[in-house]
Amino acid sequence: MTFDNEQQFLSHYQQEKERYEKPSVTTDIVVFTVCQEQPALEVLLIERKHHPFQHCWALPGGFMDINESLEQAVQRELREETGITDLYAEQLYTWSDVERDPRMRILSASYMALAAKNKMQLKAGDDARDARWFSVATESLLREYKETQEMLEETEEILLTLTNKEKAVHAQARLRVRKQAYGTKTTEVIEMIEDGANTIAFDHAKIILYSLYRLRNKVEYTNIAFNLMPEKFTLPRLQAVYEMILGKSLFKAQFRRHIADKVLATGEEIKEGAHRPSQLYRYNHRWVFGSL
Repeated sequence: MTFDNEQQFLSHYQQEKERYEKPSVTTDIVVFTVCQEQPALEVLLIERKHHPFQHCWALPGGFMDINESLEQAVQRELREETGITDLYAEQLYTWSDVERDPRMRILSASYMALAAKNKMQLKAGDDARDARWFSVATESLLREYKETQEMLEETEEILLTLTNKEKAVHAQARLRVRKQAYGTKTTEVIEMIEDGANTIAFDHAKIILYSLYRLRNKVEYTNIAFNLMPEKFTLPRLQAVYEMILGKSLFKAQFRRHIADKVLATGEEIKEGAHRPSQLYRYNHRWVFGSL
């Protein structure tokens, strides 16, 4: 079939488009914070009010409306399900496994955000029965390497544990992370092995683990960790946040060399407990220009 002009083609296309099945699009938002009391890295989850995965815990998110962008859908879903407003989030990945949602063919664009816990007041609503912070922990269960002349492969089994003591919820999922390198080409695939009690909805365990890896990578070379800090802070507090994100202890001298250009001394001090007064610092906003 030929058309005289584009308008004629578009008119025909509008009539024909309903003949083809199309996937729906959703957003899933991974919001990280830190709990200084425990201390622990935490992720925001909502308890689903309806089927599928009724009463299971999931990431905030939902369907994108026909008249909004993905970014607008992120802000709307966060507001409706958790009460959080005006939180900056960046897009991470698009999840498109054919069977990832039992309802229909659904693509999900995942987003990640970091914010200080005391700046967010949770209030569950809409499709969320509850909204809570869960501590995040990972454990390596198995790691294998395979090498040939053409390929290098690393396979690791990870136990992801999400815990909320207030609700006595201890959700776990076993995942497999497979990294392959063919010359200069590298691939990384995360697969679900087992969701023990089926308490984490959909493929959200995969999304959380992927987001955690991205966060740990970004904290090394960006200013992302400072989203979790107050305006003024001590270097020990900043190091504790880095350690919570990375899941490991850091050497004091090495850490301070690493962040030296990212912070500025305020000339003020704070006394915490029986310790000597500690200097207060603030984020150096000019650092980002020097890092370009």
